[in-house]
Amino acid sequence: MTTIGQLERRTQDRVVDLFQTHLGYEYLGNWEDHENNGNIETKILHPYLLKKGYSKLLIVKAIHELTRAATNQSKSLYDLNKDVYSLLRYGVNVKEEVGENTRTVKLIDWDNPLENEFAIAEEVTVKGENDKRPDVVLYVNGIALGILELKRSTVSVSEGIRQNLDNQKQTFIRPFFATIQLIMAGNDTEGIRYGVIKTLEKNWLSWKERSDIENILDRHIIQLCRKERFLELLHDFIVYDRGTKKICRHNQYFAVKASQTSIRKREGGIIWHSRVAAKA
Repeated sequence: MTTIGQLERRTQDRVVDLFQTHLGYEYLGNWEDHENNGNIETKILHPYLLKKGYSKLLIVKAIHELTRAATNQSKSLYDLNKDVYSLLRYGVNVKEEVGENTRTVKLIDWDNPLENEFAIAEEVTVKGENDKRPDVVLYVNGIALGILELKRSTVSVSEGIRQNLDNQKQTFIRPFFATIQLIMAGNDTEGIRYGVIKTLEKNWLSWKERSDIENILDRHIIQLCRKERFLELLHDFIVYDRGTKKICRHNQYFAVKASQTSIRKREGGIIWHSRVAAKA
């Protein structure tokens, strides 16, 4: 292994440990040689839904609907991702038997973030026209919702951004991104840049929030990926707008949070300036 490889490996080891020890994510392992890696890990999702009290038949039907939405290759990545997002946010409507009432199977417990199962896997080999291996994949209840590409400190985060964009092309692993909601690239000198599917390189964002954490990469990971914040960003701060998926900037997030506080106090106010969100 070269020195460069050792430096990147050291950063990734620290980040993987950070997700486990500081953020409480389960470590699924190094999946470089793991078979059949996908964006919907039914071996995790099925037991989670059982614990939530759904019947086995409802679970099988809900997972089928989710898988069908995520694998419809007649649609664009934008439409695939939008269809999946709707099922994640609002649940899957299925019937146990013909003639019975429709039940909504909630794939994610948005109201109780800590009641979900958060996990990461590293070096996730994904089969495609050309196989690719994202550095770190974030799973919630077995559904891949985030990707993080890591670079050593002397390599620009832009390289990780371009790698994420290439991976979304049909010639690589486009289908894997059907479920992905937050895409990140980072290193120890620039921290994290984030976007969503099809976000152009020039529109990737940096999170700015006060913290006592000195390392900028660790700081951004903790701020963006702690369980409550991660699900809040996905549930409340993503929009699909006429063919473009968007996620908020940090200032938009904190403007909304401040306005919510004022509204609860029945106070008025003005958001003076809020810049455009990350978009394609």
